[in-house]
Amino acid sequence: MSALPPLLSLIIPAYNEGERLPATLPPVIDFLDAQPYAAELIIVNNNSRDDTRAVALRFAATRPYIRVLDEVTQGKGAAVRAGMLAAEGDYLFMADADFSMPVAEITKFLSPKLSRYDVAIGSRETPGAVRYNEPSYRHLMGRVFNFYVKVLAIPGFEDTQCGFKCFRREVARDILPYQTIDGWAFDVELLFIALRRGYHVVEVPVDWYYGENSRISPVRDTINMVREVLRIRYNGWAGRYDRARTDNAAVPRAR
Repeated sequence: MSALPPLLSLIIPAYNEGERLPATLPPVIDFLDAQPYAAELIIVNNNSRDDTRAVALRFAATRPYIRVLDEVTQGKGAAVRAGMLAAEGDYLFMADADFSMPVAEITKFLSPKLSRYDVAIGSRETPGAVRYNEPSYRHLMGRVFNFYVKVLAIPGFEDTQCGFKCFRREVARDILPYQTIDGWAFDVELLFIALRRGYHVVEVPVDWYYGENSRISPVRDTINMVREVLRIRYNGWAGRYDRARTDNAAVPRAR
């Protein structure tokens, strides 16, 4: 890979992923090694109680473009925020540690296949997307949550919860100071803020493979996510996301 500044920063939040990373990281590294552009891989350890950090550091020792960060604020949103603020690429791509989307799908988010966007979100619902092995109840759960997202926060998007999203760096740096949610609905909040600020958000159809070891609780996490979407709606009504872009003061984060 080139010593030039990275075009792509790939950010993986990791909480107790010590068993999963040895299987998912090698294809990611092979993909990045093969690209004609410079890239970096940032793994954000989020208070893991297993050997996630040690595993990540072993991989980091094999490539100069791999970095391992520690984020003490608990939550996927906090881990992604830490990775994005540390990233140096022109495009900041967040990805789940299980890589249920094949890593080669990343090419769909970059030029020449895609350009002229501010935020691109992987979608399992738009034409061209394919879901593999997903139980019907999980699909139904996702559609119910998406209905609430459309009604309460972001109309017009079919899938806001796919864990693969790409932000232009300057856009991410603009919206991250106003993030208040560190839980599962943090990305809905980031999209809500981006749209309120007039940024161009597009959906990108992806192939997606359901994994049996998913950590989402169908009932508990859906309830929590709906609560967080209601918080986003309230924050929007209260004007918390309407400050001038030159104001870098972050609003208080939800605990």
